[in-house]
Amino acid sequence: MTRRRGRDRRREERRQAPAAAVSPGSPGGCYRPLSDSDVTAIHRCVMRLMEEVGFAGAIPPMVERVTARGGRVCGNGRLHFPATLVEEVLRSSRRSFVAWGQTRDHDLDIADGRVHFGSGGASPNIVDLETGRYRSATVRDLHDIARIVDTLDNIHFYDRSLVACDIEDPLAFDVNTAYAILAGTSKHVGTSITEARNVEAVVALFDAIAGGEGRYRQRPFAMLLSCHVVPPLRFAEEALWVLERAIPLGMPVMLVSAGQAGATAPATLAGAVAQAVAEALAGLVYCHLIDPDCVAIIGPKPLVSDLRTGAMCGGSGEQAVAAAAATQMARHYGLPCSVMAGITDAKVPDAQSGYEKACAVTLAAQAGCSMITQSCGMHASLLGAAPESYLIDNDMLGAIMRTVRGIEVNDDTLSVDTVTEVVNGEGHYLGHSQTLGAMTRDYLYPRLADRQSPGAWEEAGALDIRERARQEARRILRDHRADHFPQALDRRLRERFPICLTLEAVRPR
Repeated sequence: MTRRRGRDRRREERRQAPAAAVSPGSPGGCYRPLSDSDVTAIHRCVMRLMEEVGFAGAIPPMVERVTARGGRVCGNGRLHFPATLVEEVLRSSRRSFVAWGQTRDHDLDIADGRVHFGSGGASPNIVDLETGRYRSATVRDLHDIARIVDTLDNIHFYDRSLVACDIEDPLAFDVNTAYAILAGTSKHVGTSITEARNVEAVVALFDAIAGGEGRYRQRPFAMLLSCHVVPPLRFAEEALWVLERAIPLGMPVMLVSAGQAGATAPATLAGAVAQAVAEALAGLVYCHLIDPDCVAIIGPKPLVSDLRTGAMCGGSGEQAVAAAAATQMARHYGLPCSVMAGITDAKVPDAQSGYEKACAVTLAAQAGCSMITQSCGMHASLLGAAPESYLIDNDMLGAIMRTVRGIEVNDDTLSVDTVTEVVNGEGHYLGHSQTLGAMTRDYLYPRLADRQSPGAWEEAGALDIRERARQEARRILRDHRADHFPQALDRRLRERFPICLTLEAVRPR
């Protein structure tokens, strides 16, 4: 009876084991750069900043809502948030939500500690795939990157990573940014809205894609990326007006605070983290005062300066640990969060790019960040993106997620029975059923990274990973388009909205 119960237990353990080596939402949280006393001290600092120092730039509806709940405006016009209100919002905020994909296979369960990787950056430049030179980004580039991301398993969502510099009109810019990314990938996306008067038009586009008025709200597949503050401790007024209109229409929101240590945030990392958390929480409070049922994820994203020059250094170790600390603070509150990691200072995909990205993304993932943005594709401290980098970074992200998953220890994986069979049998594990079962369940195989012998590598052309990635990017852009966007829908959108992308760009032959 005992032996049978043991076999039943092992079968259940195997049934619950992951079907693949990595998957979205693996639980992180092993890395904790802050001690418990550090977390308490930073929390107290956050509350002091919100209650005692306050924020400039609040718009009238925000002032009205906050003061109605115990806030105050001091003589210099700064809005102060009472600790009681902040703590109430922290207690009542959503601990989880679904970041819906346009197709159900891309739905993401966002919760405290469950790790997901995505893009982002809003770079004005792109490294041209053919020339290797920097140039201004276009709306077609934004769409092409979305098409590449659509094929990559370890990039789970697509936040717009480029600025369409070829579109000047604000309404056309917002509509075409949203269209370009949604037509390019069926994954969950994040987009920006520059002016409040454009919100209704962008949501109308979402409704049209979803199948009719009000349908987007049922499965909001696009998130508003809101840089609601201009650090230090000043609200971005137009962004607040956008929130005023977007939240009642059901848009989920990512609330981004990105002060730069030594420039727009304290040079001390503890101070930079505290300020970023305070700024993110101020946005969260406001969103909840607009709609207590809103979906909002805090994005305390402290950046770091090279204090010798004042320039941002996104690839530094300080940047990596600051992002992990911001994640730990959000997890202290039990909130899902987003941080930036992977914003290398390297201008192209090279060795510097690899080590800087891997360090930062690994720490953020091991800390348990829910939605890591800028984890792929970005260069030059967010001033550029390279198409081939998304493919290289997809390999990196898979390897990092494998470390997040860790090692499952149970009777089956400890392998005593298997060892006994092998040592009394053929003497090796190559053909054993356990080995065959573990091949895809426990091991991840990179898409681009080379594992050949030196001789085989030379016979195959001796290509480095960047050139292999460029060849693969060309193939994707030649052959792939997301199949969730039927031609009839595309025609209806073009009749109703000022779409700039040509049909040839969206539907390459």
